[in-house]
Amino acid sequence: MKILESAENYLETILIIKNDKGSVRSIDIVNYLGFSKPSVSVAMKQLETNGYISRNSEGFISLTEAGLEIAEMIYERHGVLSEVFIALGVSEETAREDACRIEHYLSEETFECIKKHIKERSSK
Repeated sequence: MKILESAENYLETILIIKNDKGSVRSIDIVNYLGFSKPSVSVAMKQLETNGYISRNSEGFISLTEAGLEIAEMIYERHGVLSEVFIALGVSEETAREDACRIEHYLSEETFECIKKHIKERSSK
């Protein structure tokens, strides 16, 4: 299930917009990420070809089961890592930026250990 970092970012963005607005179109992604329309269009075509999204005749984008699984994983990592960094004293903006970089490269083992550590510390 390993895909490119940029694809993971697009899938996470689609999830965030869907949760916020209820529906997603390419222009929403353009506005959210500040990317050009052609760049987003190429990315959406690639995600659709690879089975991570579907688009209806009106241009609305939906995550497939495979796309949703990746988007939720990245979103969870982003949230947990941001919280950890903020708790360590990192500014919110820097914590979120760093989490966005690290979320793609952290092993599943390390991430699960971080979550376990947080859970154990919060139960004390």
